Amino acid sequence: MKRIFLVTAFVIFTSIIAVSQNDNFYTTTGGEMIFSFATIEDNGSDNGNVMRWSPFFNVQTHGNYDVNKNLGFIFGLGIRNVGFIYNEPGSSTKKKFRNYNLAIPVGVKLGNLNKVFFYGGYEIEFPFNYKEKTYIDEQKTKFNVWFSKRVPSYYNTVFVGVQFPYGLSLKFKYYLSEFFNQGYTESDGTQPYKGLKANVFYFSITSSLFRNTTAVYKEDWD
Repeated sequence: MKRIFLVTAFVIFTSIIAVSQNDNFYTTTGGEMIFSFATIEDNGSDNGNVMRWSPFFNVQTHGNYDVNKNLGFIFGLGIRNVGFIYNEPGSSTKKKFRNYNLAIPVGVKLGNLNKVFFYGGYEIEFPFNYKEKTYIDEQKTKFNVWFSKRVPSYYNTVFVGVQFPYGLSLKFKYYLSEFFNQGYTESDGTQPYKGLKANVFYFSITSSLFRNTTAVYKEDWD
């Protein structure tokens, strides 16, 4: 898994660099502020979700190919800090779960690409660092695992958004894959996520700070 992760990141990154040398292509680079939630079903209960805010560390680079002023395509590479907060119903326990994911999006852009346009597509994400925090009566425990089997090896996701001038974008994203690997088994035989079905979704504010190596979305784009 680690080897696949590194090879995938290298191939995508070098592809973006290569196509950016072509006049028909350009890159955009920026960050993302994520407000995440989850649809949760915990052995019959569907309550307890709390919004999670993750302003960092979320970075992304997109390769862009604009067919004309109204149609374009994107692909790219990003790192996402994604998770959710869960108050267990009927108890004083609060859980915080998060992954750092390597993200590879592909999508389409429609509209006035120099001003306001809509975009959407598919993104596959590979989790590489998992963290879990537990709060019981204000006492906190936590652990952190690289390439954990507590979660799937990858997530299938879809996204839509609207891009405004000067790099600001609003996006919605839904994770088709469940957050946890329900079949994960501890060394003592317990399955901590059995029956805990959670699908993350989020709203985000993204900013594209650079077009190639220059500050983006200038007035004279035409």
